[in-house]
Amino acid sequence: MQRLQKLYYEETRPALIEEFGYQNIMEAPRLQKIVVNVGVGEALDDAKALDHAVQDVATITGQHPVITRARKSIASFKLREGRAIGVKVTLRGERMWAFLDRLCNVALPRQRDFRGVSDTLDGHGNFTLGLREQLMFPEISYDSIDKVRGMEICIVTTANTDEEGRRLLELLGMPFRRRGQ
Repeated sequence: MQRLQKLYYEETRPALIEEFGYQNIMEAPRLQKIVVNVGVGEALDDAKALDHAVQDVATITGQHPVITRARKSIASFKLREGRAIGVKVTLRGERMWAFLDRLCNVALPRQRDFRGVSDTLDGHGNFTLGLREQLMFPEISYDSIDKVRGMEICIVTTANTDEEGRRLLELLGMPFRRRGQ
């Protein structure tokens, strides 16, 4: 069992049950999955860019990503339906907990002038975080990358409201920005 998973079962879930007054232990919000998505627009011109993005995401998450393809053609972007334009990976179980632990405690604090992440959720208790570079993860060495790429990390919870989802992530150690900063 991962460290963060143990923290959830021993401290976070009981605190949520007490705070929100749930009648059943299964009502307490929990993490469902984490989706890591990298858009590789330059893959239209350079086929190697997609290979590098796949390698970076696989190194960060420990799981081989799926190549995403364009659903429809857009002439202004010179994009054809079916062309590879990104990579994504869905993490669940042990890998999800390990990734969240590394994200909150290692990767995010490594950012220069880090003051926390925005505490805005999507209205259904899910949290999406955009990162500007993959170098913040210690698994990625500066010499091995071809280009600095951003990524989107979406943390999906079973929470019904933003308040429940925010509290769940706070108790798990997500470094939210303090109000007024």
